[in-house]
Amino acid sequence: MTKVKAIARSVPDRRPAGTAFMVLIGALVLVLTTPAISRGAPESFADLAQELSPSVVNITTTTTVTASAGPRPMIPEGSPLEDFFNDFMDRGGPNQRERRGSALGSGFVISADGYIVTNNHVIESADEIMIEFFNGAGELPAELIGTDPRTDIALLKVDPEAPLPFVAFGDSDVARVGDWVLAIGNPLGQGFSVSAGIISARNRSLQGAYDDFIQTDAAINRGNSGGPLFNMDGEVIGVNTAILSPNGGSIGIGFSMSAAVVTRVVEQLQEFGETRRGWLGVSIQNLTPDVSEALGLDSEEGALVTDVPDGPAKEGGMLSGDVILSFDGKDVADTRELVRMVGETDVGKTVRVLVFREDGTQTLRVTLGRRESAEADAGESGDEGVEAPTDLDVLGMSLAPLTDDLREQFDIGEKERGVVIASVEEGSEAHSKGIRAGDLITEIGQTTVGTPKDVSDGFKAAAEAGRKSVLLLIRKEGQPRFVALSPVE
Repeated sequence: MTKVKAIARSVPDRRPAGTAFMVLIGALVLVLTTPAISRGAPESFADLAQELSPSVVNITTTTTVTASAGPRPMIPEGSPLEDFFNDFMDRGGPNQRERRGSALGSGFVISADGYIVTNNHVIESADEIMIEFFNGAGELPAELIGTDPRTDIALLKVDPEAPLPFVAFGDSDVARVGDWVLAIGNPLGQGFSVSAGIISARNRSLQGAYDDFIQTDAAINRGNSGGPLFNMDGEVIGVNTAILSPNGGSIGIGFSMSAAVVTRVVEQLQEFGETRRGWLGVSIQNLTPDVSEALGLDSEEGALVTDVPDGPAKEGGMLSGDVILSFDGKDVADTRELVRMVGETDVGKTVRVLVFREDGTQTLRVTLGRRESAEADAGESGDEGVEAPTDLDVLGMSLAPLTDDLREQFDIGEKERGVVIASVEEGSEAHSKGIRAGDLITEIGQTTVGTPKDVSDGFKAAAEAGRKSVLLLIRKEGQPRFVALSPVE
């Protein structure tokens, strides 16, 4: 007969203890006849929510935008009405107006002296950032310390008169699929709100090479962006960033950037005001069974080097055709893992890189550069010889390259990159799923796009592969969401 033993623990009031809070939560331990031990659902999340909510904040911004003066009435020179119409048209300043956003996002306090974490897209292009604290505890202006668009993380700082309640990051790597999680934020501008769910999946890659998303079914909506995802120990294991939705609302598929990624980004932003990622300087691709067999490898683990331009790897003796098997003492499973490893390594560090070359292995010593500096140098080299992108009509969407005129027309931020949807046919699948003119496509099939042809090619590749749908990452007013479309009409 199976024996069940229940152990209940009370939840004490949270009090500061040094630089962190200690939280004890209720637990139900089941001792089964098998070696497996499962943790039952909490009787209530109320105590945990009450303790954590004061550390979560609402974020609003003020942005100055250029407003078109519009057509002026034809008034004869010297008319008595001339001064009246001039005053009316120029009221409020020359073609400028201030627009204040309302509850654009969420964030959370990570130190008593006022450091706050949120999403980059929440505060992007803002002229003024205001932080609203829980239960009407007041507002404070925030200073932007630094941002990392690659992981969509931003660090803010307020100057409080008294120490603020704060939360600590937990170890997201030990979180398991099925664990309970709690999301706290400001969905749809409704004020502080709590939702609970479980971890649905781990290690999701949605936006780029440095992604490590936790997927959850805890309700996340617009306004939750930048808010924390807590484990049952009251630790932050993720920053709520995006949802997959056909209509812009929660359908139980939300994504939080894992604390494993966020903590390093925050540390660098706090210390330098910017990120400083390691750079190896190679182009790589994943191995396939036929390529591995041709190279004489027994598995598809590793990263195949396809190009070695001027940079650290070339100086270290790496060649095109090398297969990177380990980096700084750690085995390399694939290209994504290698990029993460390199990015998380200190700039200037000399590392050992084990490569497979000509039926044998060699160990190279490579001193890493800085990725941000390398990308800046590449940007300054210009785009000579690249064919100018042109407009295309794809699946009822008119796609256009992102120009300054379109940025102004659709109020798209200066840092945004992607392909503009200039118009959408009514009755098309795209229109039925909430895609509208002014939306920005930044990825298709988890691949970054920069021209309409990139989007078209992505749909064609999906159709040729026999896929029934392909994921688009859409940004509307800076808010990301995923939309699945059929690659064929």
